[in-house]
Amino acid sequence: MAGWLTAQPYAHRGLHDSAAGIIENTPSAFRAAIAGGYGIECDVQISADGEAMVHHDFILGRLTRGNSRLDERSAADLKAIEFFATSDRMLTLGELCDLVAGRVPMLVELKSRFDGDERIAARTAAVLNGYSGAAAAMSFDPVQIAATRRLAPRLPRGLVAQKRETDDPGRAMSRLGYARAVLRACPQFLAYRVQDLTTRPPRAVRSLLRRPVLTWTVRTPEQRNAAIQHADQMIFEGFRP
Repeated sequence: MAGWLTAQPYAHRGLHDSAAGIIENTPSAFRAAIAGGYGIECDVQISADGEAMVHHDFILGRLTRGNSRLDERSAADLKAIEFFATSDRMLTLGELCDLVAGRVPMLVELKSRFDGDERIAARTAAVLNGYSGAAAAMSFDPVQIAATRRLAPRLPRGLVAQKRETDDPGRAMSRLGYARAVLRACPQFLAYRVQDLTTRPPRAVRSLLRRPVLTWTVRTPEQRNAAIQHADQMIFEGFRP
């Protein structure tokens, strides 16, 4: 596994600060992370016309004008939508790659509805295959990571996970289906929720499989201490490490 993966902390959705008008997953947040020397964690999901858009929410409205599903709008439409608190506009993954230009590593989380649609994996693989900087793909959905492995076998890939509870996105799949997809994905690292770091899966991945464990989202001094003790690197928010 590439050493850059754990070399520096990652700013969750960029180094955002809403009080300062720097909104998550926007050019301003990514520039702030680069200026601070932090890696970038971001989210991508598919547009109606097959583009990988850098945005977290499936439904517009929390940070932007509008209330439609993101995957019902074209990339051109989405790039024109106004955010409430900034003049920034939504980026495509390709535009983010151009902005970062290899200056810091990127963790690209593939958002999924667990419906078997692999378009976001295909588009992410196509974009990152042509990117010369350090980048890795990861997702809660192992089907997306299995597709990434098939389409871009040299691209570092990881599984995002947490303790299997009612809020775990992985519950959208049966345990057997999830396990089979993980085997097909063959993830090279794990990104695990900081509250669950002392549970069995991250401990086994780190000690038995000898694969890196990242942790999300670190926001407090106590969580930072847990990350130092039980993970190889952190994805942080709300402070500067």
